[in-house]
Amino acid sequence: MGARTSPTERQKRLGAEVRRMRTAAGMTGEFAAGLLGVDRGKISNIEAGTRAITPDRLRTLACNCDCDDEAYVDALVEMARPSGRGWWEKYRGSLPAGMLDIAELEHHAVRLRSVHLIHMPGLLQSADHARAVFKAALPPLPEHEVALRLAHRLERQRVLEGDSPTEYVGVLHEAALRMQFGGRKVARGQLEHLLDVSELPHVSLRVLPFAAGAFPGAGQTVVYMEGPVPRLDTVQIDSSHGPEFLHHEAQLSKYRTQLDWMERHALSPTESYALIQDIANQL
Repeated sequence: MGARTSPTERQKRLGAEVRRMRTAAGMTGEFAAGLLGVDRGKISNIEAGTRAITPDRLRTLACNCDCDDEAYVDALVEMARPSGRGWWEKYRGSLPAGMLDIAELEHHAVRLRSVHLIHMPGLLQSADHARAVFKAALPPLPEHEVALRLAHRLERQRVLEGDSPTEYVGVLHEAALRMQFGGRKVARGQLEHLLDVSELPHVSLRVLPFAAGAFPGAGQTVVYMEGPVPRLDTVQIDSSHGPEFLHHEAQLSKYRTQLDWMERHALSPTESYALIQDIANQL
């Protein structure tokens, strides 16, 4: 298999896990290369995500690293299997890679958790709300770029649809509910859309009211994507220059604790529904 010039976040994650497994076992890159029958440079490329590793070689490496976590190894093997083009690939070359990485990670997540303090979750945005968000970008986006981002965002929402939708648990701060992106009419439509989505059996929406007071964290959006095993969870946070992805054990633990706190202090789903409905009625 040839080298990749721009590995996806999922491919880079697999490479990072291969390196983590190797170094935890005290195995040198030279030994790993000899074990797998490749040159030393290919091991570096595999660990950087720029070159694929076959499932068989991955199992050989795991065995010789004495990794006895079968569920973890099976999950890595599944990541290493060749897969068809995801729907997001049609946007490659047209949209920033980070947007495609988010879609791919959401597609493979077994459960999604999020905290949004100002913005609506991308997976729960109405078309009008999303369009208003993209039109607020600086520098301003041309119309065809807005249309591309909107189409991509609406396709992302398919993970919450179909016969096997992904479970979603979201915490929204009351401030996000009162923002009026696109004006009062669009804002009301967005809240009504939230109410509709919250009635889906696999979606749980909780509101953190102003009365809850202070909360932990830096105030940024946090999306926690649960993998097939906890060691393969991923945290995505927003920044002005694009999404950032975190997966070190200490980082995962920190953000799990933060989301647990938010969910404990948020209103119940029933109380949250009533508050969203009340705010919508005020518009």
